[in-house]
Amino acid sequence: MEGLIRPAGGVLHGLRETADMIKLQHTLFALPFAVISLVTATGTRWPSGRVWLWVLVAMVAARTAAMTFNRLVDQEIDAENPRTAARALPAGRLSRRFAWGILAASIAIFFVAAAALNPLCLALAAPALVVLLGYSYTKRFTALAHLWLGFALGISPVGAWTAATGRLALPPVVLGLGVMLWVAGFDIIYSLQDEEFDRNHGLHSIPARLGAAGALRLARLFHAGAVACFLAFALMAGGGAWRLAAVALAAALLLWQHRLVRPGDLSRVDAAFFTANGALSLVMCALFVFAKIGGGP
Repeated sequence: MEGLIRPAGGVLHGLRETADMIKLQHTLFALPFAVISLVTATGTRWPSGRVWLWVLVAMVAARTAAMTFNRLVDQEIDAENPRTAARALPAGRLSRRFAWGILAASIAIFFVAAAALNPLCLALAAPALVVLLGYSYTKRFTALAHLWLGFALGISPVGAWTAATGRLALPPVVLGLGVMLWVAGFDIIYSLQDEEFDRNHGLHSIPARLGAAGALRLARLFHAGAVACFLAFALMAGGGAWRLAAVALAAALLLWQHRLVRPGDLSRVDAAFFTANGALSLVMCALFVFAKIGGGP
């Protein structure tokens, strides 16, 4: 693998660098909502093992493709930004040829997984991939890049529902809209760290456009909309104590997230981004699964 991975460190080193490049741990933001959609779509039944397997494969492959493409497209920008200059590609620990290989393999696996699920999943695979990969260019021309990212992650519950049932329906679209607003809101908060860099380099973002105070107000509005969508989906799924508790806890975690960050004080952005949002997705997933185990509302 000489010339693909730098410095020499073998396959394990390359795998570690790849996992870091694609931020594999961030899969927790979207995967729990796919699980929520899966267990809701099948009513009183549980999804088959085959569906669980191929949904997981499809999601990991799609996210790997999206993140790898983003790192390739943004390599020069990342190299100029002190916050991202140490990433594997700009720092030279992985080569572009290696990253392109990871991208090609991920796309191939994604299409294999979609084909293994059902014909509608296969038909929707290419449009979904366009959305996922297209996000990498949005910051160059629109401050609405945060919503595009949210839409990319909001596809996951729609795709999971389609995988389980072979058809589209309104409930996963409502859940997907909630995910879109949730992700857009926390991405605005996270991008506060790059407000000055984005403005100085002609990149578009809500913080660069509105400033920190205006960006935080819009993030709060997005998160209020996300809670409304989560509540609507919970009621569509049958309501009940577990599902309503999931929405209430999500709202509480979002309130906490906004208490952590203030204009001029970004010292707790990582806690707001990783801790609050990771907990939100996992708690909601667990409580929807408990509702399923309990046999209904």
